[in-house]
Amino acid sequence: MNGSGRQAWRRSVRAGGQVALVTLAAIGIAGTGYAQAPASGAAARDWPSRPLRIVVPFPPGSGVDIVTRFVAPRLSEALAQPVVLDNRGGAGGVVGAELAARAPADGYTLLMGTAGLLTVVPSLSKVGYSVARDFAPISIVASVPSVLVVHPSLPANTVRELVTIAHKRPGAINYASTGSGTLPHLAAELLRLRTKIDIVHVPYKGSAPAITDLLGGQIEMFFANMLSAMPHVASGRLRALAVSSPQRSPALPAVPTMIESGFADFEASTWFGLLSPAGTPAEIVQRLHVELARVLAGRELQHKLAAEGAQVVGNTPAEFAAYLRSETEKWARVVKAARIQAE
Repeated sequence: MNGSGRQAWRRSVRAGGQVALVTLAAIGIAGTGYAQAPASGAAARDWPSRPLRIVVPFPPGSGVDIVTRFVAPRLSEALAQPVVLDNRGGAGGVVGAELAARAPADGYTLLMGTAGLLTVVPSLSKVGYSVARDFAPISIVASVPSVLVVHPSLPANTVRELVTIAHKRPGAINYASTGSGTLPHLAAELLRLRTKIDIVHVPYKGSAPAITDLLGGQIEMFFANMLSAMPHVASGRLRALAVSSPQRSPALPAVPTMIESGFADFEASTWFGLLSPAGTPAEIVQRLHVELARVLAGRELQHKLAAEGAQVVGNTPAEFAAYLRSETEKWARVVKAARIQAE
């Protein structure tokens, strides 16, 4: 993938979770292509004067819920107002996203969106929101890379070796996903399209059953969530070939990235990003970004997220907007080329 969004993402992740604090004039929200209203005088200057709500579009205990619960109390302290979570699960996150899109653009309702919800779902099914039209990006909060793991019976130690085996054994290698149209599915399809290999999709209802069958040898490969795969990689029951993030993961420093493995611009990470409804005054978006950047720079928070397999990102609204555009275009191409349909 090309463009400023990809370059900005790499810069953010390359910083190793170190968030650079910026001035209001330097955070770059102009020209993002996402709707933001001009500063609205006294209303913006007095913000926030009451509690804020973060809509979490998945149930309690989900990855996005965990990350939001780490961030919310620290953001509350920074803004000197309560920040409450509003879990609105349903329809793969669409219910919560539609709720946030229709909320008043006053800075008091925010959405903690996910990679799949914001850049994949709109290409798979008709939804009642447009990311570009209905939201003002603030920042990607954290990213959790996937790791390409294989069963030890597969004699591949690198992604290139895996591709060579797949070419020699068309249709013989099964790969797991957590459902049609999910990021593990799209990552494997991206690899298939890039290399012209013939591999067979086996969808599961979540990571746990997929890992179970991978450990048992019923399937051979999986772009797995880092957190679910790590214990089995450490024990030697699974072999890690590459991570899907722009840079190597501190949790698996010896494992190369897909890019290092010879697949340019191959990135497929789960990430969580904060957005406000479109039309939120620019002055409020600026304040939210600056305070969130300070929160994400905290060592304690970084350590807590690292324990969950996540890395802090903390990019600017402009960088987030560019990344949303580039990722949406990328996954739309994959969905179309692979003829993927929502379940």
